[in-house]
Amino acid sequence: MAADDPVALLGLAKRAGIGTRMTDAILGVVGAIPTSKEVGSEEPHARAMALARRASKSAATISGGAALVPGPAGMLTVLPDIIGVWKVQSQMVADIAATYGKTASLTKEQMLYCLFRHMFSQGLRDVVVRAGERFLVRRASMQVLQKLANAIGIKVTQRAMGKAIARYAPVVGAAGVAAYAFYDTRKVATTAMELFGREVVLEPIGSEEREGE
Repeated sequence: MAADDPVALLGLAKRAGIGTRMTDAILGVVGAIPTSKEVGSEEPHARAMALARRASKSAATISGGAALVPGPAGMLTVLPDIIGVWKVQSQMVADIAATYGKTASLTKEQMLYCLFRHMFSQGLRDVVVRAGERFLVRRASMQVLQKLANAIGIKVTQRAMGKAIARYAPVVGAAGVAAYAFYDTRKVATTAMELFGREVVLEPIGSEEREGE
């Protein structure tokens, strides 16, 4: 099979369960907000940057190592790779929130926004909205979260094809995959620092339509 054959790679991705499990993986990650041992810092930005550097290196190690598994067998590592990076990123988000003293207000909507805003900004504008120096967080029903996870899952699956190709040139591909995981994690950190560095206002669930949690 040609390493750049998208049809063949998509077939492998489906057999590996990437498309069908991606949405559940997204909901699982944002729904299980990790605890943090961080405390409010007098210099939260500096501490957040240190957390971002550490998490970016961890994410790069996970993705780079997974990409070393060659050929079709490597397809089985794609989804665990993605989920592993998300877990590192979600812990980073929780730690950054704690650094800014926002642990008590951290919600799954904010986690979803931090993890995926850089790739799905338009779709998430109805969940977290910036208003001047504040951010308004709109509580979402499970139906809304499911819809967002489905849409994000499509984008992530498309990007996963690049990871699949890396399995056919593992040494060279691993470097590129690791670099992207590093970059992706830094983008998540930037979003988290922007969010938690300002006032965050949680909109209460005020209608029956939004009560699905």
